Amino acid sequence: MKSKVVLSVFLIFLSAFSVRSTIDNLLPRPQYIEVIPEKFILDKVKLSTPCHKQVFQSFIEEYNGKLCANAQKQIQVEIVDSIEGVKNNPEESYSLLVDQNNIKITAIHPKGAYWALQTLKQLYKEEDKISYFEGCRIIDYPAFRIRGFMHDTGRSYISIEEIKKQIALLSHYKINTFHWHLTENQGWRLESKLFPILNDSSSYSRMPGKYYTLEEARNLVEFCKLHNVLLIPEIEMPGHSKAFERAFQTDMQSQEGTAILKQLIDEVCETFNVPYIHIGTDETAFTNPQFVPEMVEYIREKGKKVVSWNPGWNYKPGEIDMMQLWSYRGKYMKGIPAIDCRFHYINHYDAFADIIALYNSKILNVDQGDSDHAGSILCLWNDRYIESEQDILIQNNFYPSILALAERSWLGGGYEYFDKNGTKIPKKSNPEFQNLQNFENRLLWHKNHTFKNLPFAYVKQLEVKWRISDPFPNEGNLSASFPPEKTIQNIYSFQGKNYSAKEATGATIYLRHVWGTLVPGFYKNPEPNHTAYAYTYVYSPSEQEVGLWINFQNYSRSESDLPPPQGKWDYKESRIWINSQEILPPVWQSQHTTRSHEIPLTNENFEVRPPVLVQLNKGWNKVLLKLPVGEFTTKEIRLVKWMFTCIFVDPSGTKELDGLIYSPDKKMNL
Repeated sequence: MKSKVVLSVFLIFLSAFSVRSTIDNLLPRPQYIEVIPEKFILDKVKLSTPCHKQVFQSFIEEYNGKLCANAQKQIQVEIVDSIEGVKNNPEESYSLLVDQNNIKITAIHPKGAYWALQTLKQLYKEEDKISYFEGCRIIDYPAFRIRGFMHDTGRSYISIEEIKKQIALLSHYKINTFHWHLTENQGWRLESKLFPILNDSSSYSRMPGKYYTLEEARNLVEFCKLHNVLLIPEIEMPGHSKAFERAFQTDMQSQEGTAILKQLIDEVCETFNVPYIHIGTDETAFTNPQFVPEMVEYIREKGKKVVSWNPGWNYKPGEIDMMQLWSYRGKYMKGIPAIDCRFHYINHYDAFADIIALYNSKILNVDQGDSDHAGSILCLWNDRYIESEQDILIQNNFYPSILALAERSWLGGGYEYFDKNGTKIPKKSNPEFQNLQNFENRLLWHKNHTFKNLPFAYVKQLEVKWRISDPFPNEGNLSASFPPEKTIQNIYSFQGKNYSAKEATGATIYLRHVWGTLVPGFYKNPEPNHTAYAYTYVYSPSEQEVGLWINFQNYSRSESDLPPPQGKWDYKESRIWINSQEILPPVWQSQHTTRSHEIPLTNENFEVRPPVLVQLNKGWNKVLLKLPVGEFTTKEIRLVKWMFTCIFVDPSGTKELDGLIYSPDKKMNL
């Protein structure tokens, strides 16, 4: 290979050109790439491949090519012993050459050839009625071998059709693991021919009768293999097992319960032709000290490897095959491969700020994976009932989040999630900002193409600028007024003390993160019973009606929190004014006053409701937010999030608005 150009350098070169190349949009970003100024037009082509023959034939048909044994152009796949420049996970590595007459894929294993094809698909372009693939030379490999997502179907059933749709779609982005959480307190979602009582309505506390047949499970395993995805089924034990207890009237750790569970494991192992079985072991009391070792040994004797949560049962190296860290208390242990899920529970995420932290996060706090550092899985826990599959996706902002993980787990690097900036966007002069901007541009390109008709609540946010005041002590009076409500300044004097205003960037700002100071927010040491103010000026090129995405509390999908009181944005007395006119909240669809996980979220989060329609004047418009907070946990909201989301979008809520400029200083030069 004559030249290896790291893509980040290449993209700086390309930014000088007005026509955006498909190479600009590759996601995840390849490790190494160089441009070949040629086009491969797929018409008549001959195919030579020792693997994935049907997949490549389908690809040729999909892109209107025609197989022809005598064609001058060719698509060639070659399996080799090594690829120069590959530094990690060679089994999934590949090289890809695209020039005028050839597409050549070189891989060490068929897995790499499959990923090369996914990259090739992203190089497709239509221009001047000509369809072609852009020329380039790529050497690529993943930093981590586990790059995945988890659905908690034990709590909220998701149809096989929807799961397949997500697996097929996300395999385009080299997501290679689907963690299937099948059993929970609310329901045992896997059919049992041995014990039909498990699937009887009497054994469910949510969505009775909704479960997967053994045939559907077998079929999904094969579907995953076709898309280069590892399926890890989870049978939770001995905790999170009230469905089991309702069915059998006994605890898993009892002698009778363990005997039943072993028969169920026989059925599971026979059904799932996969290497791993996940057994849970988290958030429970161990009344039988022999239970976990006995179950691990039993599963291993059946030829399966075992995965378990950490914190959970205390294993020593050699006693378990893989550990999944779910809490910041979860500790990596040398000799047990680790999957990092710490702070990767998107049921607690907002749509904007947490993606910044996720994208920048250093998986397992190492730059690259190895035998002990396997990778990361993004988890959706629906402790609170979710009525529909689409609500699960939009409430959790699933697709933008999983694309952030897809890139970070492929590239490696980053920094620890709860270190350094956390959810904060760095200054524009910082190289990290440029990396984020590059990722955001690619994320939005894929939103508008691959995910065009799918739930995807993200718009460009890196140019949204604010000033946020130091917090004023409100002594528990959340309605108390302070100087910024009268006059916007950069320094305020109140009760003999000066309060300054500092800049922040983004559509969502955490003054204090939901996890407190573990994840840095805007304030270094936030305290309860304070009131802050955020303000900016927004330049509009014309007078226009626009949409406003606005939230002051992101409602977690794992909490039973009450909806806001009618006529108020939240229980904190948060308020917003645009050009001195107060913007009132929508009518809240939910009005219950008793907390319950079984009452679904409705329109509490901005992603699922129409944008608030507001009027922008031509020229500068003042936006002022009042942000009080009392205690950080209350009877209405367990995890009070001192935060706000505020960004203008088109009235339909599908895209950002062109021509708007956000600036805390309206005197800036245009």
